[in-house]
Amino acid sequence: MAGYDFDLGDNRKKKKIKKRIINIVLLVLETAVVIALAFLLVRVALERTVVPGESMAPTLEADMPIMINKLSYVKNGPERFDVIVFEQEGEEHSYYHVKRVIGLPGETVQIINGFVYINGTQLKEVVKDLPKIHLSGLAEETMTLDEDEYFVLGDNRNKSEDSRFANIGNVTREQIVGKAWLLLKPFNFISQMNLEKNE
Repeated sequence: MAGYDFDLGDNRKKKKIKKRIINIVLLVLETAVVIALAFLLVRVALERTVVPGESMAPTLEADMPIMINKLSYVKNGPERFDVIVFEQEGEEHSYYHVKRVIGLPGETVQIINGFVYINGTQLKEVVKDLPKIHLSGLAEETMTLDEDEYFVLGDNRNKSEDSRFANIGNVTREQIVGKAWLLLKPFNFISQMNLEKNE
């Protein structure tokens, strides 16, 4: 009987050791999966950048750190008034641009006497205290957007290079990196910043 008791205790000890090893292996695997998912999230879904220049002031000031949501437009394109991040094709020293979507694919855009008109109707702006536009640029004449094009403006309308100018032009869906999602310092959702209270 004594020998039998010894074997039983030995088996229990082996089972406990085996269980601990399995738990450690599972913990290591779970940790590896979490690290891999975090890496993919940062590399594929989100990206940190800074706002270049003053074209989006006062909503976003120069050099403010923001987070781009790169999955926002996988299914559907940007909506009017979204703040987007895009890059121009073929630029030698490419950097991101941050602007607000004003005109959507298929629409006509024109700037008349300092105000934006979409399909012949004056646009009701949602951003607070926008200055009257001094230079209409390309939008002095009616512009018709292609099915994959967006007309963008900076909130700092008179100090912004945007779709009014040939060096930027209309932004294609392919050029869009993602939605300007979070302001990191101070923390805020960009879609909620500097908007009229009734919007």
